[in-house]
Formats: sequence, C-alpha cells, structure tokens
Amino acid sequence: MLTVGALGAVAISATVWPFVDTLNPARDTLAAATTEVDLAPVAVGQRLTVARRGKPVFIDHRTPAEITAAQNVDPSQLRDPEADSARVKKPEWLVIVGVCTHLGCIPLGQKTGDDRGTYGGWFCPCHGSVYDTSGRIRQGPAPLNLAVPPYEFTGITTIKIG
Repeated sequence: MLTVGALGAVAISATVWPFVDTLNPARDTLAAATTEVDLAPVAVGQRLTVARRGKPVFIDHRTPAEITAAQNVDPSQLRDPEADSARVKKPEWLVIVGVCTHLGCIPLGQKTGDDRGTYGGWFCPCHGSVYDTSGRIRQGPAPLNLAVPPYEFTGITTIKIG
C-alpha cells in the first residue's frame, strides 16, 4: 500500500510540474534581469544611463565635491532619511534607478547642460522634485529617494546590476 501511494505521488508530481514550471520567467526575461556595465570609459564627473528591466539606471562617477556634498548631509533632516554611505558601495560611484518617485517621470541631470536642481543631483521638471548628489529627495512632491537597484562590483571597473 505504501508503494502504491508513493508511485501515485510521483505520477501526480510528474503531471503537475510542467504546468507549474510555465509560471517561471522565460530565459530571455531572466537575461534582461541583469545588466553588466563597464565603467572604465566613464570619466570623473560624467554620468551614464543604461537600461534594466525597461527602466533607466543612472550611473554617476561622482566628483570629490559631489561626494563631500552627499556625505555632509544630516540624514535626520531628510524626508526619506538615508546616509550616503548606505546608498553606495564605493563613494565615487552612485547607481540609482532614474525614475522619479512622485509620478514615474525621468528626471533631468544625466546630460551636460541639464538642470540638476539646487543640490546638483537631478531635477524632475514635471512637478519640481529635486534630488541631491546621492539621489535623495530634497524638495518637491516626491515622497522617496531615487531607488538603488541591487548591484555588485564584479571587477575594479565593472558592475552587474540585478
């Protein structure tokens, strides 16, 4: 009787598994879930935009002045309190999702000549949200800081986002 029950469980599992497996993401979707970026050509003070999961990811090779400005902010004075050190793995590199946390607009600040707002970070012209050099909300209606995606340094100048 125990053998019949075990065989029945195996048969049911073999029948159900293909249906359950169809709920997993496709291979092309999983491949798009991570993005590898070579940071070597990005000069100090330059910003780069890459795509991950259909969203822009801003990579900022911060200048010493931008790093100092971000580190000198008292997090307790912020709407969404977060220290700069909690948002970066290396102080010179900031990696954030470039989508305003108010209504999902794409803030300005990635291109030379863009309005970067009062704090030198990013400015969302749609409703006036202003982010600092750490991507933290400083003015305007956005409730949260620009999100930091999961990422890791895979080499001295390469990162994997996702």
